[in-house]
Amino acid sequence: MTEIPIAIQMYTLREESEKDFAGTLKKVAELGFEGVEFAGYGGLTLSEVKVLLDELGLQAVSSHVPLEELEENLLQVIKNQKILGSKYIVCPYLLPDRRGEEDYQALISLLDQVGEQCRSEGITLLYHNHDFELERLSDGRMALETIFDDTKTDNVATELDIYWLTKAGENPVEWMNRYQQRIPLVHLKDMTKDEEKFFAELGTGGVDIEAVLNLGKKAGVKWWVIEQDFTRRPPFESIEISINYLRAKLLELN
Repeated sequence: MTEIPIAIQMYTLREESEKDFAGTLKKVAELGFEGVEFAGYGGLTLSEVKVLLDELGLQAVSSHVPLEELEENLLQVIKNQKILGSKYIVCPYLLPDRRGEEDYQALISLLDQVGEQCRSEGITLLYHNHDFELERLSDGRMALETIFDDTKTDNVATELDIYWLTKAGENPVEWMNRYQQRIPLVHLKDMTKDEEKFFAELGTGGVDIEAVLNLGKKAGVKWWVIEQDFTRRPPFESIEISINYLRAKLLELN
């Protein structure tokens, strides 16, 4: 296992997973990934998923769980992560009708409550950003700053997504420095250099991946998570390009 191991966010392989969840996990292991971050479980029971992971030598790193499920079914969500052996739950996305200034204030309170309960069970709650949280609120702060500055450090950690930070005109390195030791997971993504700013395989775009990797240990990163929301190549081809780049770059930096 590398010093900071590499996982795949399974959303990247959602179509493949829908056709053959077990086969998709097998291919992920064959490509050299050490862990997976879930966005659903392929219709299998959590016990069946855990058996598959153990057979393939994969670790359940985390699960993306919709905010509504955290609100309504938290005890079951926590139980599920314990079955999988996962230490992290990620709030992945806010629907458009929950992005007003009052909504963010309510979210902060909710995340603190959920995070405290997760922590009492040995699990860490993380918040994953897109670009809409980089808009400024009436006090001049970005919504994402508000989320992290106004929640308790022990209750809510961050899964920074470097693609969305970059697309919003932010420097991921600055965010990593600001919230170091609060970033157990980082979403590694690249972005095309053209005006479209489309999702790209690692090392093929304009995001400064190397600068992010150099900060991994200092920032307290526990896992690098590769995700490519949409691909123009077959998804397995894309993630193979990304993990090959990442492994080579990590060896070079070490």
